[in-house]
Amino acid sequence: MSEPKDLTIGIEEEYQIIDPESRELTSFIREFLNQGAILFRDQLQPELLQSQVEVGSKVCKNVQDVTAEIKRLRSMVCGLANDNNRSILAAGTHPFSSWEDQLVTDKDRYHGFIDSMQIVAKRLLIFGMHVHIGISDRDLRIDIMNQMRYFMPHILTLSTSSPFWRGEDTGFKSYRSIVFEDLPRTGTPEFFDSASAFDSYVETLIKSGCIDEPTKIWWDIRPHPTFPTLEFRICDCTTKVEEVTTIAALIQALVAKLIQLKKNNLTWRPYRAGFIDENKWRAMKNGVKGKLIDFEEVVELPVSDLMEELLDFIDDVVDDLNSREEVEYVREILKNGSSADRQLNCFQETGKMEDVVDLLIDETMAGCL
Repeated sequence: MSEPKDLTIGIEEEYQIIDPESRELTSFIREFLNQGAILFRDQLQPELLQSQVEVGSKVCKNVQDVTAEIKRLRSMVCGLANDNNRSILAAGTHPFSSWEDQLVTDKDRYHGFIDSMQIVAKRLLIFGMHVHIGISDRDLRIDIMNQMRYFMPHILTLSTSSPFWRGEDTGFKSYRSIVFEDLPRTGTPEFFDSASAFDSYVETLIKSGCIDEPTKIWWDIRPHPTFPTLEFRICDCTTKVEEVTTIAALIQALVAKLIQLKKNNLTWRPYRAGFIDENKWRAMKNGVKGKLIDFEEVVELPVSDLMEELLDFIDDVVDDLNSREEVEYVREILKNGSSADRQLNCFQETGKMEDVVDLLIDETMAGCL
C-alpha cells in the first residue's frame, strides 16, 4: 500500500493566450508549438482551440517541487509569449472573449470532437487544472476515488476562477463547470467495487460505441487511462501559483489520510452521487464564500467551517508530507477569496473587463519572473 513518499504529484494547466492590447484571446498555438518544441519537449501541448495552450509538469515528489515546477513552466511560457507580443493568464474562463470567434486547432482529433459534439464542443472556451496523484495499485486507486468523490466540491471552491462569460457576470464563481457539464460522462462518477468493475464499465462503453477509448470519460475524478495516477479534474485553471500548490497539497494529504484509514481497516463513508452534486452546485455558485452541506450531520454550513474540519482531519499526515505550510494557505484563500472573488471585486471597482484581464495576467505571473 502506498506510503506518503510514494504519492507523487503531477499538474496540468490550460492557459489562455492573450493579445495585450485588446486583452482578447488570440490564436497562437501553432507558433507556440513551433518555437517551444526544443525548450519544452513534450511538456507543451495544443488544446481544442488555438487560443489555448496546455502545459504538463514533471512528476513531482512533493509540493515544494510543484511550486518550483509551476513557476518554471509559467516563466518559460510567459517568456515565449512576450517574445511574440502575447500574454498568458490562468483562469477558468476569459472575462469577455466569445467562443464564436475562436479557431479550432487543426488536428484530426479536434475536428472529430467538434463533428461529434457540435455546438456543445464549440462552446468549450474553458480552461482547467488537473492534479495527478500517483497510486500504483489499481484497486486502491478505485477505492480512493470512491471516497474522494465527497471532497470534490470542497476542492472546487478553492479553485473557482470563472465568474464571467462573454462579458457578463454569470452569478457563478465557476461558470466553467456549468459549460463543461454539457458534455456526456462528466461530473461525479458512480461507485465502483473494484478495478475490474471499472474495467467492465469501460469495456461496455467501448463495445456499445459510446466511446472509442477511455480518455473520453471526463469525470471530475478518474483513474487515468495511461498513467498510474488518480486524476482530479474538477478545478478551474487556478490563477496564483500559491493556490495551485495549496490545492495540490490538500488533495495529496486527503489521499494520504484515506490510505492511512484503510491501513487501520477504516474508510470514509461513501455518499450518493446526488448528494455530492448538491454540494457541487453550491461550490460552482458561491465558491469559498458560500455554504456546503455536511451530509453526516445533515446541515448546511459555511465553507470556511467545513474547511477547518478538513484541515483537522488531515492534520496528522501533513508533516510526513512536509506540506503543512502549503495546506494551511487554505485559510488565506478563505479569508481573501478565490480568483473569482478578486475578479468580481476588480470589475466592481473599475467597471472595465480589460482591468480584470490585466489583474489575471499579473497574478498568473506573480513570483515567476
